[in-house]
Amino acid sequence: MEIEQVRKDILEWIENFVEKPHPALGGWPPCPYARQARLKNTVQILVGLDPYYDLKNIGLHGLGKYEVTVYAYNPTEWPYELFSSSLVQANEEFLLRNNILALEDHPDDPEIVNGISMNQGKYALALVQSLSDLDAKAKIMAAKGFYDTWPEEYLTPLFKHRKDPRK
Repeated sequence: MEIEQVRKDILEWIENFVEKPHPALGGWPPCPYARQARLKNTVQILVGLDPYYDLKNIGLHGLGKYEVTVYAYNPTEWPYELFSSSLVQANEEFLLRNNILALEDHPDDPEIVNGISMNQGKYALALVQSLSDLDAKAKIMAAKGFYDTWPEEYLTPLFKHRKDPRK
């Protein structure tokens, strides 16, 4: 995978989908903070080698100046079951205790919210963020009604390692 093409593809997905308000999501974009992070250049996009070891490294060294680090992988080299178990293991073994969480996005695990595919679709992605920052922003958005139209079967796993902001 060529890093420039990967960056282009992911930034296009962020700009053309993740940042855009959608009627099926109550008029909200899938991530209300994505545009701000992109414009501040606090989104880092990397081609990963091995999700477990890439995440172990970020767990040791932190996120640095970035709000989000996106590791992209070839989904044929990292089938969903192997990719998912690598992220689960990394979260449980070292990320969570360092206030970091990796969320997964894999083309072979469709994430459908109110009929809308949330997946990037081309790459297996590990989206890595500060856990406390995610929780704080989710609490603000919950108070504004952001999660009101999202189905519970999507939100339950989303908040697995997080404070549910709706409570």
